[in-house]
Amino acid sequence: MALPGADTTSTSGSMAGPGLRRRGSGAPGPPDVGAEPPPTRAPRVYTRTGDKGFSSTFTGERRSKDDQVFEALGTTDELSSAIGLASELSSESGHTFAEQLHKVQCMLQDVGANIATPISSAREAHLKRTSFTEKPVLELEQWIDKYTEQLPPLTAFILPSGGKSSAALHFSRAVCRRAERCVVPIVQAGEVDPNVAKYLNRLSDYLFVLARYVAMKEGKEEKIYTRSEP
Repeated sequence: MALPGADTTSTSGSMAGPGLRRRGSGAPGPPDVGAEPPPTRAPRVYTRTGDKGFSSTFTGERRSKDDQVFEALGTTDELSSAIGLASELSSESGHTFAEQLHKVQCMLQDVGANIATPISSAREAHLKRTSFTEKPVLELEQWIDKYTEQLPPLTAFILPSGGKSSAALHFSRAVCRRAERCVVPIVQAGEVDPNVAKYLNRLSDYLFVLARYVAMKEGKEEKIYTRSEP
């Protein structure tokens, strides 16, 4: 998950490509008519800056990669990946809520930006750029209510099941719970906006309700917990 404001462009390479003429002063002149555009160099995926087990927050701090901040960032990234898989499976089955899941993935980028900006080392410009409000939390609550109204009441403990799309959403829900557990300590330490933890809490509820809704729409059976006889 890229940190906000990270510069991924390459500054290496010559500014004088084949499409530029040089004047006597060495300054580039207007491009030749019909000339090829100057070649661009793709940015490197690897930086080697984390080889010793440290990485940087958005505020510029160098912290160990096992720091709570990076644990929360990594789990949030894992959550977005799980939701991406659930979204693809659901789209293949003809469900129309893919746009909601796409919006959730975008919000998780904002969640990551807030996590990557520890308040104790952030300047005002950092905080302004990575703020996280209660608005997306309220939107999730509206979605939860919408789907809940269409579902039969729960009468037993449901196991992750109900077809491929439903099971993938249940898996996403479980990852979301872990992301929330990772975020809670740094929220309690005053380093992350409390709305981030609220969002992850509501998101797990949304994914649970959506998994049930998908199973119902596809006519798939939701397996329930039965106690094994001793």
